[in-house]
Amino acid sequence: MAITDGTIVFVGQDSVGLALHPDAEVVQLDGAFVAPAFVDAHVHATSAGLLLIGLDLTACASLAECLDAVRKADGPLIWGHGWDETKWPEGRPPTRAELDDAAGGAQVYLSRIDVHSALASTALVDAAPGAREADGWSEDGPLSRAAHHRIRAVAKDSIPVEQRRAAQRAFLAHAASKGVAAVHECAGPDISSVDDLTELLMMVDGPQVVGYWGDTDPIDLPVAGYAGDLFVDGAIGSRTAALHQPYADAPDTSGALYQDVEAIAAHLVRCTEAKVQAGFHVIGDAAMTAIVRGFELAAEQVGAPALAARRHRLEHVEMITPDQAKVLGAFGVVASVQPLFDAEWGGPDGMYAQRLGVERGTALNPFAQLASAGMLLALGSDTPVTPVDPWAAVCAAVHHRTPGAGLSPRAAFTAHTRGGWRAAGVDDGVTGTLQPGAPATYAVWDAAELVVAGSDSRVQRWSLDPRSGVPGLPPLEPGVPLPTCLRTVLDGRVIYDAADRAQA
Repeated sequence: MAITDGTIVFVGQDSVGLALHPDAEVVQLDGAFVAPAFVDAHVHATSAGLLLIGLDLTACASLAECLDAVRKADGPLIWGHGWDETKWPEGRPPTRAELDDAAGGAQVYLSRIDVHSALASTALVDAAPGAREADGWSEDGPLSRAAHHRIRAVAKDSIPVEQRRAAQRAFLAHAASKGVAAVHECAGPDISSVDDLTELLMMVDGPQVVGYWGDTDPIDLPVAGYAGDLFVDGAIGSRTAALHQPYADAPDTSGALYQDVEAIAAHLVRCTEAKVQAGFHVIGDAAMTAIVRGFELAAEQVGAPALAARRHRLEHVEMITPDQAKVLGAFGVVASVQPLFDAEWGGPDGMYAQRLGVERGTALNPFAQLASAGMLLALGSDTPVTPVDPWAAVCAAVHHRTPGAGLSPRAAFTAHTRGGWRAAGVDDGVTGTLQPGAPATYAVWDAAELVVAGSDSRVQRWSLDPRSGVPGLPPLEPGVPLPTCLRTVLDGRVIYDAADRAQA
C-alpha cells in the first residue's frame, strides 16, 4: 500500500508498488496485517477518561468492594463509575447511609454502569438545590430521572478544568491504542456541557472527534447534528427505559418517556429543514413506538425523500419490531448500536431477562433484523458504559447471545469502520476502506496464532482482505486472543504507535 499526502494511491503487489514509487519510505510490518481503522459511533469522552484516571467500579464484585473503593478514594469530590448491583451477591446497591459512612463527609457521585442512575452522598445532595423534590428522587437508594440530572450537574461542575482536559486526553489516547481513528462524541446538557464539547473538539492529537449535541436548542459549535443522547427514554438497567408493559422485576413501573410524539416530529422537521442530522436515544419499546410515529408525522410535513436525505440517527435501538425497522429503514435512519450490551447483559440469564423476563429480554438488539430492513448500522461502545474494544464488539455482533440476531463477520466489521463514517455523513464511497483515493486511515494489527480448541494443531494467523472485510473470526472462547494494535493512522498521520509507547 502506497500513501501520498495522507491519501492511498496504490494497493497491490510489492514489486509493482516499489516500481511506481521508487523513492518511497518503506515500512515493513513483519507479518502484521493492515485494516481500515475503527470508528466508535457513540462515546462520552470526559466520563470515559475520568474512569481511566479515576475511580473505576466496574470490577467490583460486591457491595462491600464498592464501599471499600470509596473509602480508599480521596478529594473533596469522589467521582466513580461502573457499579452493577445485578452482578453482586447482595443484589442491591449501597444505601445513602452506607455511602456516607464510607465517604467520611466527602461529596460522592457514583454512576451506575448505564449512567442513567447514580448514588450520591448526603454532602453532594445538600449541594444540589431541588434534588429532593425532583422526579426520580429516592430517600435512600439510587437517583434517576430529573433528580439524577440535578446531582450530576453539580458533580460535573465541580471537576476542575485541568482534570477534565486530562480525562479527555487520556480517553483519546486510549481509543487510538485500540485502533480507533474517529469517535462520535454524544454530548448534551444533561451529560457534559458546551465548554466540555468545545475543548474536546479543539483537541487534534488523537482520533478525529465528530460532535453531536443532544438537545433541541442550537449551539454555536460545528456539530454534526442535534442527535446522540437526546433522550426519549432511559435505560433498562435503571428501569427508566419506557415500556409498553411493566418491568418483570418491578411491576410498579414501566419506565419514563421524556419526549412525546409531537416533540419528536417537531425536532425532525426542524433539523430536516435546516439540513442537519437529528437523532434520539431510544431503548424501550414504548419509546420506539413514539419514535416511529414521530418519523411518520415528520414525513407528512417535509416528505419522505427530504427526511431520508438527512440520515437521521437513533442510538441503541434495543427493542424494535420487524415492521418498525422497515419503516425506519425506508426513512434512511442510522442505527447506532453497541454489541457489547448483548455480550454483557443479553441471553436467557442476563440482566435484560431479569428486568424484562426471558421472552422480552432475549429479543433485544436484533442486529440482523435492522440490517435486513435497510437501516445503516454503526457500531460503538457508549463508553464508559462498555469499554472501547472494537474487535470484541465485532465478535459480540457476530456471536449474538440470541441465535439469528447477529451479523456476518464482514457486516460487523464494515459497521464498525465504514458504517461509522457514513453515519456521520461521510459517504464518498471510499472513506473507511483501503483503496486508491481513500484517506490513509488504518490500523496495523498483530494477531497471535490461534489454537483449535481440543486440538494440538495450529491454524494460520489472522488474514484479512481490507477491501472486502473480515473473512472469519475466532470463536468467543476463553484463551482465544484478539488482535493487538501496533499502530493507528488517521489521514496518513500516526496517532498511536505501540513501539513509541513501549520506549516511553
